Amino acid sequence: MFGINKKVIAVIFGVLALAFVVGSVLLFTPQGQRNTQGKIELTVNGRPVYELELARAQQNDPILSTNPQGLLKKLAEINFGDRLIVITALTQDTARVRVSSGELKKEIDTIKERFGLQKKEDYDRFLTQVGYTDSQLRNELRDQIRINKRIEEIQNKAEPTEEEMRLYFELNREQYKNEERVQARQIVLDDKATAEKIYAEVSAPGADFAAIAKANSKLNAEQGGALGAAAGKGEPGPVTRVVFPNAVADAVFKLRDGQISKPIEAGGRFYIVKVEKYLPAGDVQFEEVKDRVKEDAKRIKGNGALEAYLEGLRAKANVKFAQEATFKFENPVVAKVGDAEIKLSEVTQVVFANPQVPQLVQQGLGELAVQFFMPQTLEQLINREVIYQAAKQLNQPFFGSKSDIANQAQQWKTRDITVTEAEVRKYYDSNLANFTIPASAKVQAVNFKKEDKAKAEAFRAAALKGGKLEDLAKANSGTVEDFGVVNPGTMPPVPNRLVFLTRGTFPKGSLGEVSEVVKLEDGSFQVLLVNDRKAEVLRPFEEVKEQARQQVLATRRAEAAQKWVEEVRKAAKVENNLQKVLTALTPKEESKQEEPKTDPNPPSSNPSTPANPPANR
Repeated sequence: MFGINKKVIAVIFGVLALAFVVGSVLLFTPQGQRNTQGKIELTVNGRPVYELELARAQQNDPILSTNPQGLLKKLAEINFGDRLIVITALTQDTARVRVSSGELKKEIDTIKERFGLQKKEDYDRFLTQVGYTDSQLRNELRDQIRINKRIEEIQNKAEPTEEEMRLYFELNREQYKNEERVQARQIVLDDKATAEKIYAEVSAPGADFAAIAKANSKLNAEQGGALGAAAGKGEPGPVTRVVFPNAVADAVFKLRDGQISKPIEAGGRFYIVKVEKYLPAGDVQFEEVKDRVKEDAKRIKGNGALEAYLEGLRAKANVKFAQEATFKFENPVVAKVGDAEIKLSEVTQVVFANPQVPQLVQQGLGELAVQFFMPQTLEQLINREVIYQAAKQLNQPFFGSKSDIANQAQQWKTRDITVTEAEVRKYYDSNLANFTIPASAKVQAVNFKKEDKAKAEAFRAAALKGGKLEDLAKANSGTVEDFGVVNPGTMPPVPNRLVFLTRGTFPKGSLGEVSEVVKLEDGSFQVLLVNDRKAEVLRPFEEVKEQARQQVLATRRAEAAQKWVEEVRKAAKVENNLQKVLTALTPKEESKQEEPKTDPNPPSSNPSTPANPPANR
């Protein structure tokens, strides 16, 4: 539904490196004289930020460290500066959090272990290289521990109410549904002949499956083969598919009360399973899963508490730049939704957190990244704010971060949407590929040089007779390549065509199916060995009906949510000034250079649609 998720929180806490993160600061802090911290650049709530610590922090910023120019530099500075203010205010706010000597020692020991600093002289040399004294390092670590403790404290205090938990349960019933389960007993044996003999015994009228399991099974024998039984008990409890190997589960969950499976081979063993009771998937009551719901709701409410705490620190921060500061920035408002403001740093936080952006910056395509990502990111943030404000009018106990509340509001508005079996069947028939188990095979290849066709032929003849693959390959100057278990389209073209697009199978020997000698595109030769070949299988409708229903339902609800968002967006008072702000921030030299340029195909005036979006994002 809503696209931002929890990125804002993730981005803010990614910047804890500005305080201290072992690995980034220690690896990339510039070496040199550290006799002075330099002049004061700015103060946050009276706490000075010195020239040296500012330079260190800038060098660890993934964008500023690339020495960007023009508009990109301005945006990176705003993004960096806002995060610096938050982390400085956070460090101040946690200054009284107690850190024990044991906690600090643990962190120091972690650094020593990570960098192989076993001797005191190694540690001292290391500190000199990274420009820290032992005292400075300990102070930085102490700050980091305090911050982590405060975060944990805030999240732990966020207890969901009964009303919030019930709402969360109602909106997420599907994730709390019982899976289909069975109460069953099994007999596990080591060979097929014994398995067939035992199967005949348990299938006889009046046979005592539990007693036969106790006398013969290699697993669970003492409990009469009972699965899911309590310790020391012999009565089976409900179990899901995960307790069985896949092949066994597929067979077992087709059985119903009292039915017994034929011997099923899996992992070199043979399983005979009796289903005493089949329990279909279905809804549960809130009280049955209340503990799970509370755990999930607490995590979400903790995210909201953390977001509110950080926003409060940012709002209350008193920032003053030194008169001769070399680093100054303003954080302009780029959009409004009613009275709520969205500042430029909120957009850059999400944009610069996108892993593609630093890559594009390294390639000299930073401006393109800004052009493409910023308008669409701002549109997402505007939509989030619009939905957040609309959620307040629904009079429901939504909770968590703004993104969580936006998601919950959309779930609430679409909660009554259902789908018919006819719609599900139609979807299944139109999307058979979604419900098809692809063909598969275990494939190994033996490769030969261009001049070794005769050796390839000799290897093939030997492989059909049998032997150890590695020895046969080595004897004929071939090299073994193991593709593992593969599906169509996952191997190079020639072996893929031979295994999956050629009718029939290859001649079979003790090593498996052995292909003809084939010539590859580069002129070399190859022989394939194929085992465990399985054909493509379309899963029947009844088997995947619930999966198909969920897919159709998700699509219907997403469409309805989008329609509702469009409606509340039209009713909201939205002001988007991104392009105006970016133009104002663009250095005049760039603007003058760009003025003479004309474009025969001018870009769309819609700021959410980039003129030339990068291909294949």
